[in-house]
Amino acid sequence: MIVIDAMGLSTLEYLLGKYSGEVRFPNLSKMGLGDIVLPQFKDRFGKSDGKSFAKRIQQVSATADSLIGHREMMGVVDHRTYNLFPNGFDPKFLAELEKRTGHKSFFNKMAGGVEAIEMNYKHHEETGELIAYASKCDPLVQFAMSEKVIPVPEQYRIVETAFALAREMGIPITRAIARPYIRTEAGEIVRTSNRHDAVLPIGQTTLVDILRDDCVWTIAVGKTSDLVNTTYHSKIKLNKEIYLDPEMDLRFAHPKRKDTNPFCIQGTINALRESHAVYRPKGTFIFTNLVDTDSVYGHTRDVEGSLRSLEEIDRCLPKIQAEMADGDLLIITADHGMEHRADYGYHSNEPVPFLAQVKGGDASLGGLKTGVKPGLTDMGNLVAQYFHEEEKYAAIIKK
Repeated sequence: MIVIDAMGLSTLEYLLGKYSGEVRFPNLSKMGLGDIVLPQFKDRFGKSDGKSFAKRIQQVSATADSLIGHREMMGVVDHRTYNLFPNGFDPKFLAELEKRTGHKSFFNKMAGGVEAIEMNYKHHEETGELIAYASKCDPLVQFAMSEKVIPVPEQYRIVETAFALAREMGIPITRAIARPYIRTEAGEIVRTSNRHDAVLPIGQTTLVDILRDDCVWTIAVGKTSDLVNTTYHSKIKLNKEIYLDPEMDLRFAHPKRKDTNPFCIQGTINALRESHAVYRPKGTFIFTNLVDTDSVYGHTRDVEGSLRSLEEIDRCLPKIQAEMADGDLLIITADHGMEHRADYGYHSNEPVPFLAQVKGGDASLGGLKTGVKPGLTDMGNLVAQYFHEEEKYAAIIKK
């Protein structure tokens, strides 16, 4: 299962409406993406090959958030509403955090991630104080820190402490996030892939748990293990170019190479190769997140960049499909959308694509049924059927 972060259908339609240049999505078109966009955008896509299932599907959980969307795919419906923190966080919270971690903090305002660093990196690097800030679109607290000032393991300890303290004090957040960054020789700020999320406990069994406990090998690629924070057999987080196989020709869509998608695509390819090279009698479930369409392009409201990033995902899709064996199931979707407002890109609860194919099969998906479960849990149900776990999966869904 591949999740293209923040690329809901309303978002994609908005991007296409704002960009008059040519776009190329031949492989997503073959899977039927052009069949589920609004009529006025269909001519921007090629024809479906008729071998895949394609549908618009609407999340039933209340909040548009990566954590909520990914969890709903795994059978967890969350009707709670989580609020933002436009005025920052209670000073008592940060004061107690400083006592527990030994690190002072400052800023404590709502801001975009890169914006918060650009405004405050000089003071942070001079004093070592944490850049604390509230997200503009998610109910969470974030701490930006230079990897040269505060080592990554210590950054992780800080956010784990912050999240535990927030829960202790009844502050309604879903995550506390470490946002490590470096500055290049040219002085450019680059957020690294060493991000770490301390995450709200799920509170129930997920599809990942069901599969793992029944000996289906489970692999998380990218940030899926942070969002659906249960136990996987394997987690893949690549972050250096040396790990990119030159024969795969994986490219950075961003002119300054800020992308992390090439690493997650390589991680997915590695997982597929491993899954067919090692004896796994009950198969393998791979759960991948491609985050750039959210963090790199969505929040910055970069219309062309978002589309170029999606084009690069499309270009790499055959590389992933080539590693699949006949009969393997592929699902492509999104976790939420991205509403472009004047100041920022905000998460949006909107229809997302549900594209599925069985390699070597047709649109019937080998008899697997869709439209059975509410919202994004229907995608999880497709996976559950594939691994003959639909009864156990049905038992965990709370409407």
